[in-house]
Amino acid sequence: MPIKIPSNLPAYDVLTNEGVMVMSEDQAARQDIRPLRIALLNLMPKKIQTETQFARLIGATPLQIEFTLIRMSEHQTKTTNNDHMQSFYRPFSEIRDEKFDGLIITGAPIEHLEFGDVTYWDELRQIFDWTQTNVQSTFGVCWGGMGMINHFHGVKKHMLDAKLFGCYRHRNLTPASPILRGFSDDCVIPVSRWTEMRQSEIDAARNLTTLLGSDEAGPCLVRDPDHRALYIFNHFEYDSDTLKQEYDRDIAEGTPINVPMNYYPNDDPSQKPLNRWRSHAHLLYGNWLTEVYESTPFDLNNIGR
Repeated sequence: MPIKIPSNLPAYDVLTNEGVMVMSEDQAARQDIRPLRIALLNLMPKKIQTETQFARLIGATPLQIEFTLIRMSEHQTKTTNNDHMQSFYRPFSEIRDEKFDGLIITGAPIEHLEFGDVTYWDELRQIFDWTQTNVQSTFGVCWGGMGMINHFHGVKKHMLDAKLFGCYRHRNLTPASPILRGFSDDCVIPVSRWTEMRQSEIDAARNLTTLLGSDEAGPCLVRDPDHRALYIFNHFEYDSDTLKQEYDRDIAEGTPINVPMNYYPNDDPSQKPLNRWRSHAHLLYGNWLTEVYESTPFDLNNIGR
């Protein structure tokens, strides 16, 4: 079944050309099915790129998905056209009385700031608490996941001496987990961050389980059943050239940056990077949606009760 998104959203044409099943709102209305309501709280500056990346992953399952784009109520983006934001995004203040089967909270390029110094941190904490009554399952990604695990468990983020940047092998630490159904014993995941969460501090928190981890990049995917949440600190959703875009940007701006590890063939930036994480990305988000579908009540009003 396809993902339901507005036919004039930029992701619609991109995903259609890739062969991803998408349908317009008019088409979906003719089907007698309750779609899963999945929302994306998009904190990234490149809104269109990020919404397309996540729509691609959640639109690849047999389930019909109703995709809702959310923004912070007061924070105004300076990097995405205002017409796009007004047309496709709803502020949290507008949807706070609604319920969703799933919510994805993206990362944000503000790792250098303490959580409390982020201008919208207070509202974001309200959203974290709101998920406990209005969302069946929440997926926090990179900084979004770090913020959630800090809010609910007090786990701190720590600055790294240098940016962790590249494609790193991660071990499957809990092969029996339904979230990792079909996963290999290890897999490659893109990493791009200046901070880390430490395994010892995650182990000290209540009822957290690390599902994927790396000797080089640390813990990656953490399950929090008490809060019906998953936290992933790395970027399965990245396109093949996303790390290249970040590297080229930093080089052009004169920002010191290493060539992303294990990304280009022979670590040569003149060559085209190879995507070695796509299949596991689809597995992970497909497994998450399957679990949401199996656990969520048919009546949305019963979510959180």
